[in-house]
Amino acid sequence: MTAVLPKLGILAGGGTLPARIAAAALGQGRDVFLVAFDGHTDPETVAGLPHLWSRFGAAGSIIRRLHDEGVGDVVFAGPVKRPSFSELLPDWRTTRFLARVGTRALGDDGLLRSVVRELEEDGFRVVGLHDLLKDLLTAPGPVGSLVPDEAAWRDIARAAQVARALGDLDVGQGAVVQQGIVLAVEAVEGTDAMLARCAGLARPGVGGVLVKVRKPRQDRRIDLPTMGVTTVEKAAAAGLRGVAVEAGGSLLIDRAAVAEAADRLGLFVIGIDAPEAAASSDGTVS
Repeated sequence: MTAVLPKLGILAGGGTLPARIAAAALGQGRDVFLVAFDGHTDPETVAGLPHLWSRFGAAGSIIRRLHDEGVGDVVFAGPVKRPSFSELLPDWRTTRFLARVGTRALGDDGLLRSVVRELEEDGFRVVGLHDLLKDLLTAPGPVGSLVPDEAAWRDIARAAQVARALGDLDVGQGAVVQQGIVLAVEAVEGTDAMLARCAGLARPGVGGVLVKVRKPRQDRRIDLPTMGVTTVEKAAAAGLRGVAVEAGGSLLIDRAAVAEAADRLGLFVIGIDAPEAAASSDGTVS
């Protein structure tokens, strides 16, 4: 007899991931319930599916509704722009939560880990996107037909060092390096805005590289670095020669489409061992 899977609650941010997760769960015969966030979730994501529209600060009503809906598992899906406290309009439960976590709320990773603990204490099981869509985790090696040369590997090693240092401070997950020079680092603005800045900062000669890695203490169930076709297109527009992301520690959305875009635009995309890359000083990582 096949076990019945718990109802899946999807905390839906932007992009296509929430809809993909919902479709995969429904295809397994699993019930879903989506929490959509004002100003972040695409209305098409929840069309025709059981859902609740809410603001981030309404934690009390969100959790009550998840319990009322019989949700057992919860997954975070899709990017969100972190709201300011004035935009949050916290209810009593959210205010109490923020007071309890204190300075952990200053960094995205610390805040999300605290949110996970809160959900688990309420009886939910928090699962990762890669637990639901097995092919989402980035595999080691090249995605398209192009590969880095020695100069690119040196830039990858430098960018990985910088990105891991940022992650250790719970600041960001990405960095852009060209010919050993750090052109940009990722903070609250996100990868797309960081790449837009790089267009006017490039040096003459071969283009730079974007590296995205998981924060050293990051819970793999939440907020893993993510890339897809848009990342490749924006990297090309910024004059970069390639993108490297952590194998086993990042999400690759639609591998075939990413490979096609990378080959068409003349960029390499590759999954790397981030700790090994960050420790390398001679560009010999692979």
